[in-house]
Amino acid sequence: MFKCYSQNKDYNELISLFGKMMESHVKPSCYSIPLILKACGKVSSLCRGEQVHSFVIKSGFETNPFVGNTLIEMYFGSGNINLARELFDLVRDKDVILWNKMISGYIEIGDMETAQKLFDEMPCKDIMSWNTMLNGYANNGKIEACEKLFEVMPKRNVYSWNGLIGAYANQGSYFEVLTTFKRILSEAEVVLDDATLVFVLLACARLGALDQGMWLHVYAQRIGYKGNIYVENALIDMYAKCGRIEYAVEVFKGMVKRDLVSWNTIISGLAMHGHASNALTFVERMKKAGVKPDGVTFLAVLCACTHIGLVDEGLAYFQSMADYCISPQVEHYGCLIDLYARSGHLSEALNLVKIMPMEQMLSYGVLYLGLLGYTKMLK
Repeated sequence: MFKCYSQNKDYNELISLFGKMMESHVKPSCYSIPLILKACGKVSSLCRGEQVHSFVIKSGFETNPFVGNTLIEMYFGSGNINLARELFDLVRDKDVILWNKMISGYIEIGDMETAQKLFDEMPCKDIMSWNTMLNGYANNGKIEACEKLFEVMPKRNVYSWNGLIGAYANQGSYFEVLTTFKRILSEAEVVLDDATLVFVLLACARLGALDQGMWLHVYAQRIGYKGNIYVENALIDMYAKCGRIEYAVEVFKGMVKRDLVSWNTIISGLAMHGHASNALTFVERMKKAGVKPDGVTFLAVLCACTHIGLVDEGLAYFQSMADYCISPQVEHYGCLIDLYARSGHLSEALNLVKIMPMEQMLSYGVLYLGLLGYTKMLK
């Protein structure tokens, strides 16, 4: 039952079952306790978790590595890093999994200094240990430390390379992404995954590197990623941003499976290139396909309406956001205001600004002043 509840993410039911067991004087096994502790961590039930911890001590399970790992993970989840460390220090025979988990805990709270110190103390490191530290530096924006660690790694796998490439991509260092990718092809004996390809296609899109993006398209198909939705979404984005919207449409039409990102990317690309009518057609196709639009979809639609001056249609789409329980953000208001202003409906534009929620009004303040100035110039 514990396993069933855990797999179905019925964590409260799992915790309730543990309570009933204790009331019935039925003791859970060392295999059940990790599931109970995990549930406590998922629902942030520290009080119940401490009760389970007390039971663990009384039952002599505290030396069990599975139980110990889960206890530490539970205290991490509740934000009690100090208690997690105390438990860690009490464990005599720490396995590499426990070391990695403790290091990950410090990384999650941004304490890279302590994480590095603990990493240096590890008697035996596996490739996951190295990748954990590498991604820690990457996710905390410490690119130089990430690079230095990468260069001294005794062994690397595809996740190591992805960690470095992802760090560059997240920092906007797109030339370094392409340089590292070329390095992978020339010196690394690893099988690339879809994450690698998506990072590199992102870099091609941002740099306008169409030739490299087209080469990567062929390469991705050759190594078995034709039909991969993540790669194909990235290809659509790359072609659209590199000015070849017809190629983006071709990739989209050839997709076996599409998700919300697929539709949003092609609709945004068409709108960006001035193919507003086609963008609106794709929106209707999207709805017929049973895919619900989100805020990104409506932003692209409003931009498309602005391009060809469809005031009534733009207002209708804006109002229909409520049908999908989507609250307009400052970007949506901005697009509709721009649509009104470009079409000569300045009074409507000003009225829309006046009825905007206060937080949106504050974000739109500078543009509002500009709109007022533009109105006065016309008078």
